Amino acid sequence: MPLFVPILVGVVLGIACLIFASFNYYRKRIIDDLPTSKTSGVFIGLAELKGTAESESPFTSYLGEVKCVQYHWEVDEEWRRLVTTTSTDAKGNTHVSTHVETGWTRVGSGGESQPFYIQDDMGIIRVVPEGAKIQGNETFNKTVTPADPLYHGKCGAGAIANSTHHRRFKETAIPLHAMLYVLGQAREREDVVAAEIAKSKNESMFIISTKSEKQISRGYGIWWWVFVVLGLAFALLGGAWRMVITSNSSVVAWEPIMWMGVGYIGALILVWVWTTFNSLIGLRQRVKQGWSQVEVQLKRRYDLIPNLVQTVEGYRQHERETQTMVAELRTQMTATAPGVKGADFKGVAPALRIVGEKYPELKANESFLKLQQALSDTENRIALARDYFNEIATFYNTRLEIIPDRFLAALAGMRQRQLMSAADFERAPVEVKLSS
Repeated sequence: MPLFVPILVGVVLGIACLIFASFNYYRKRIIDDLPTSKTSGVFIGLAELKGTAESESPFTSYLGEVKCVQYHWEVDEEWRRLVTTTSTDAKGNTHVSTHVETGWTRVGSGGESQPFYIQDDMGIIRVVPEGAKIQGNETFNKTVTPADPLYHGKCGAGAIANSTHHRRFKETAIPLHAMLYVLGQAREREDVVAAEIAKSKNESMFIISTKSEKQISRGYGIWWWVFVVLGLAFALLGGAWRMVITSNSSVVAWEPIMWMGVGYIGALILVWVWTTFNSLIGLRQRVKQGWSQVEVQLKRRYDLIPNLVQTVEGYRQHERETQTMVAELRTQMTATAPGVKGADFKGVAPALRIVGEKYPELKANESFLKLQQALSDTENRIALARDYFNEIATFYNTRLEIIPDRFLAALAGMRQRQLMSAADFERAPVEVKLSS
């Protein structure tokens, strides 16, 4: 065997393990860094949600017969066979040996899935599970013989070759009202003006799980360490085999192991730097996205102001006072970054309520009531967008402080983001004075 082959094998296997390790570490960082959103505060982009699984038309699972929003079942049949092997030794003698092999073969499977809703204390949002990594509860697990009605009743397949006539029935499902953790891309629905969580070509992470966020994060962390240790083992074994080949030469015996270990650790550091830096960049982009969502909601409110003008002017002929109120409201249209002086953008809903109370005939107008409700909903969405921005900015600022992340952040010139306080949205109150 050429001397470079053991080293090459160790390097290839070590690199493969590092790739899988970085994959799991990067996903763990995304889960840990992404704050949980409320359903009514979900906008376009990667979102993390926690709530219960709800559906207007739930399924009844095939095996466990539980009410659920998704389920999958499978049936495996056991086989056992006697295998005879023949071998010839160096002297030409023939040896015959027998051993028993066992295993399981899939003889049936199925399931159902449909869009459902996740509900929290703020509302509901639709989830389209197609393409997601689904981790449900085990709702059925039983191994039976033909004497059990389940054997043929739920799986009519004929016996396979060398069957032991033991069938294992398993089912997993997301039960109705079960607490879920969902991480996926939010997009705008095609049928109504609302967001939904669905598979995206630009985002590989889409998780729907009955496990908690902590359990999922811990799982990715465990796999990170498994692949790191496995890669180190492959690297050291490659060096050890190289040492065996060259043990009778002038090469010092322990050098192959030492250099393989040093090389692997160096590669591990580079992988960590690359993964951590990319996660910091991703977190910074989500901070920018969080602020952009605040601006989106303020723009949404601004677009409602013309309706406010039309409604009020239609009922009151006090043009001067009306225009004064409208001018004051329009000064609230533009948001500036936290800590930067700019226009006053206190909520307009309180001002509208004052107008409605002063002129009772407005309250009877359907368009006025709808406008008032829309503005109230918008104020809530702005508050949720602000809370999301503060959460993601807090995560980002924390990452810039902890060691060793802070050193990478310093090299990249990353700076902390100022949080948005309540005062940023509630500056000078708007006074509405209309003559009676």
